Amino acid sequence: MSRTTDVAGERNQLRVGRLLKAHGLKGALKLELYTDSPERRFVPGAEFTLQVPEASVWHGKTVTVRDYRVMNSSSVVFFEGVEDRTTAESLVRAILWMDEDENDEDDAWYAHQLVGLEVVRDDAVIGRVLRVEHLPAQDLLIVRTATTEVMVPFVAAIVPTVDIAAGRIVVTPPDGLFEELPSASDGAARADAVNERASE
Repeated sequence: MSRTTDVAGERNQLRVGRLLKAHGLKGALKLELYTDSPERRFVPGAEFTLQVPEASVWHGKTVTVRDYRVMNSSSVVFFEGVEDRTTAESLVRAILWMDEDENDEDDAWYAHQLVGLEVVRDDAVIGRVLRVEHLPAQDLLIVRTATTEVMVPFVAAIVPTVDIAAGRIVVTPPDGLFEELPSASDGAARADAVNERASE
């Protein structure tokens, strides 16, 4: 399931991938996909906005696809102007965003669509989506309950249903995610449970 959202405060964009590591000596990079249609996203000439730290030489810049291949079951991308391994390594961990189009996947949503949705567990409303936070590994839904804010990994195992038309999402969280926990050790156990569920 694709979980792609827009960069907060900017035009609607889809998060479509993350650059994992340099591949070979000619500027190629291995790619973690956040899209179900890489052959349509990563065509020659496709341009991506980069999400990188402000200190990066790539901050505020875009990259353009030169070639996309699947090599040994791994997605590999080449960008214009990235011709050697050293330049490729300077892009590692960058997240790739592209402008919304009319044919986006049915299971892709934008942050502005998710904010304000009711959060439902076991047919009961337990809170609302306050905001979406974009992390390198996954997105987090920040859910406001009656007493606190809860960070919910935006993965299919925990958020199986998003119904924009009905104004709600359905969650199936691990035990303890939405409960008040009395001690720090219990909090650590809750974090372990969430991480385990999110990795399934």
